[in-house]
Amino acid sequence: PCSYEHSLLYSTVFMRDFVPSALAFLMKGEPTIVKNFLVETARLQSREKMVDLFKLGQGVMPASFKVHHSHPTKKTETLLADFGEIAIGRVAPVDSGLWWIFLLRAYTKYTRDSSLAESPHCQRAMRLILKLWLSEGFDTSPALLCADGCSMIDRRMGIYGYPLEIQALFFMALRCALSLLKDSNDDFVYQITKRIKALSYHLHSYYWLDFQRLNDIYRYKTEEYSQTALNKFNVIPESIPDWIFDFMPSRGGYFIGNVSPARMDFRWFCLGNFIAILSCLATGEQAEAILDLVEERWEELIGEMPLKICYPAMENQEWQIVTGCDPKNTRWSYHNGGSWPGIYLQ
Repeated sequence: PCSYEHSLLYSTVFMRDFVPSALAFLMKGEPTIVKNFLVETARLQSREKMVDLFKLGQGVMPASFKVHHSHPTKKTETLLADFGEIAIGRVAPVDSGLWWIFLLRAYTKYTRDSSLAESPHCQRAMRLILKLWLSEGFDTSPALLCADGCSMIDRRMGIYGYPLEIQALFFMALRCALSLLKDSNDDFVYQITKRIKALSYHLHSYYWLDFQRLNDIYRYKTEEYSQTALNKFNVIPESIPDWIFDFMPSRGGYFIGNVSPARMDFRWFCLGNFIAILSCLATGEQAEAILDLVEERWEELIGEMPLKICYPAMENQEWQIVTGCDPKNTRWSYHNGGSWPGIYLQ
């Protein structure tokens, strides 16, 4: 028997979790289901989004929705969307809009029919997403700043800041949007082209890690106050975890989990790295290096269970501090080094 919390979750369609199902429907020759999903979620986007007394941006896509039967005897149904106001932790989904653009591109590519993508409601939905994601702020980085729990890892796991999964998704969605926007001469195309170039440079320069790069970081100087600084984020070499020296093979490499001031998250995150390959964020050489790493560290990353979401798992005091003693994310469980079936199709 399911708990009340689980019964609520299992009656809900989550945007990110539907993506692998949508790809399966397309491969089975059933694009209508995917089309209906894209249309309905675009309609949900236009609804007012309030969390307490705060109004969210127009471009936010729902994290999930469920069918509500307003009367038990009448066949009237409405969709109730969650934009973060009822989610565990009350976090708005950063990834939903990015997955929506990717799925629209996948549908258009499969059906060879651009009429849905060029329809007014889909163009509007896409532009609202891009307007929100490309808005100017205080960032000195082209990456998206996020709260913990805003993506597939939807619980507190220390991914706040600039998590790889979101940056790789952002890059992929921007590339998809370039081919989907109806007016190729507008300002969005110019902004997207500039952002793709800047984001690619940023991720290649600061997120990529291989054996040579690890040695360079280990020898970083600190407190460099200049434009020519090598250690631009002032990462203290002593903060490099011990496990990375055994984990990093001489052959292979990967994009690390997060980079922000005085912090590098060296954990391996599988979805972000595989999206980097899928979207061509990773160069051909880097894609080979990522797969070489998986092969070299097969026992750690796969072993006798499906591919792990991240490696290594947190435990003991680190688990207590970072997850807030989350009983679902104990070591090698769920997001904390566990497995998530959706990532294989994604």
